[in-house]
Amino acid sequence: QGSENVLVLAPDEVGIPGIGGRGIDTRENAETTKQHAGSDRRIWVRGWRAKLLTSGVSATMVAKAYRLLRAILMTAVDDGVLVRNPCRIKGAGSEPTPERPCLTVAQVFDLAKKVPARYGLLVLVAAFGSLRWSEVTALRRRDVLKLGVIWIERAHVERSSGKIEVGPPKSRAGKRAIVLPRPVALLLEAHLKDNVGADPDSLIFTGDTGVALRRSNFNRQANWQKNVADIGVPGLHFHDLRHTGNVMASDSGASLRDLMARMGHDSMRAALIYQHRSQGGDRRIAEAMEKMIENKDDASPSDDEQPDETEADQEK
Repeated sequence: QGSENVLVLAPDEVGIPGIGGRGIDTRENAETTKQHAGSDRRIWVRGWRAKLLTSGVSATMVAKAYRLLRAILMTAVDDGVLVRNPCRIKGAGSEPTPERPCLTVAQVFDLAKKVPARYGLLVLVAAFGSLRWSEVTALRRRDVLKLGVIWIERAHVERSSGKIEVGPPKSRAGKRAIVLPRPVALLLEAHLKDNVGADPDSLIFTGDTGVALRRSNFNRQANWQKNVADIGVPGLHFHDLRHTGNVMASDSGASLRDLMARMGHDSMRAALIYQHRSQGGDRRIAEAMEKMIENKDDASPSDDEQPDETEADQEK
């Protein structure tokens, strides 16, 4: 799932010239080998990256793998195994960050109706709670503190082997309470009554067989690609539901601190991005200015309020 699965870490298998049984380029013999081996390594890195890009690996994953390889080889430089890091492709470690789609409230509810009934509420809670897939799929009955309030304290991590492990949320701030809008809270209350076991540790959202959800199974069972295309947002990712919730929270006029708490972020960076992209604050400013313009005649100071000439001159 990560860049470590794209990059083979064993030097002999990676086949970087001069590393792993091919005459290690230590600083002692660097003078005789560095030009030849260094050139070979740079060529190898370029070829390795090009092969990934042409074999269907996403640009984002290639950038992550490149950064990982660069970090490993930098350690080799620090340890004296290499003279110079061959990862020198300008911009190769930068990930493309296209703007992700954001749903309207109507589209969120439309999508919730289109997916199978057992997954409709999952869509609503993820969107209106700004939850990650790993967080919403790990919710248990005990996490519903009271009507409309859920506690996030764990996350499901799906390993490449298929095993699902329970761990903490993504960041330290990930442990948090989320208040859901009342319509969604009432649907959750009914779901707990009708579809969730009485055991406090019963999962709130499960697959067809009652076990923890796997993303691949969910995408297939929810007919995700067709349904998101049907609501007019082809290519929508599940994580875009969280993005949608974050945008809605920002548009509500929430403070930076409140946004960070709801999103479960330690850093202000992400919250600031949402604040800056939201036009809600600008709208309120513009509306206030419109009122000032509309009342401009009424706002003119009266004769009694006009400063005398001496005071006006002093103010200038």
